[in-house]
Amino acid sequence: MKFFVDTAEIDAIAELNDLGMVDGVTTNPSLIKKSGRDIIEVTKEICDLVEGPVSAEVTATDSATMIAEGRKLLEIADNIAVKVPLTWDGLKACKTLTDDGHMVNVTLCFSANQALLAAKAGATFISPFIGRLDDINLDGMELIADIRTIYDNYGFDTEILAASIRSVNHVLDSARLGADVMTAPPGVIKSMINHPLTDKGLDAFLADIKAADIKIL
Repeated sequence: MKFFVDTAEIDAIAELNDLGMVDGVTTNPSLIKKSGRDIIEVTKEICDLVEGPVSAEVTATDSATMIAEGRKLLEIADNIAVKVPLTWDGLKACKTLTDDGHMVNVTLCFSANQALLAAKAGATFISPFIGRLDDINLDGMELIADIRTIYDNYGFDTEILAASIRSVNHVLDSARLGADVMTAPPGVIKSMINHPLTDKGLDAFLADIKAADIKIL
């Protein structure tokens, strides 16, 4: 499973990247605005830091402007994936940009039918929003499972990018169901290492080492 980090904070990306935990990055204008810096500047810095895809989102809603914005974003670096919304205009932009050989991440997916349309339009990534479905008492994992079945049935190359990840359980369930990629905030990725029995075992080990006065260096 590929790990994308959902942030525009350079230090957080660098920390996880040094550990080999970053296969890509997802950003949006709101995340970048929180950093107080220029969108193009921050996106380029991220692209220079990370080898994998960096999703940069268009702000337009009509296809012509989406395509124009997408092409501007693609000038930043070779590893840009243009992020477009799952609308007819977004799918038109997706088709145009992928036909030109560029990566496109189709976002705001909430149904398997939408995911099927995105795959037909040539999307590189489809981003089903798990947490937002859970917020309205629907099962986000059921959507991941449905998309996985449909894509496998017909051999679509579009990768399932589980998004709106809120917890380590979301990560685990997405991995079980065969999502190709998950994107999560740095805090969620870092909390995956936590387990009380690991902490308890380490405390016991350190107590034994201290009692026995064992030293390696």
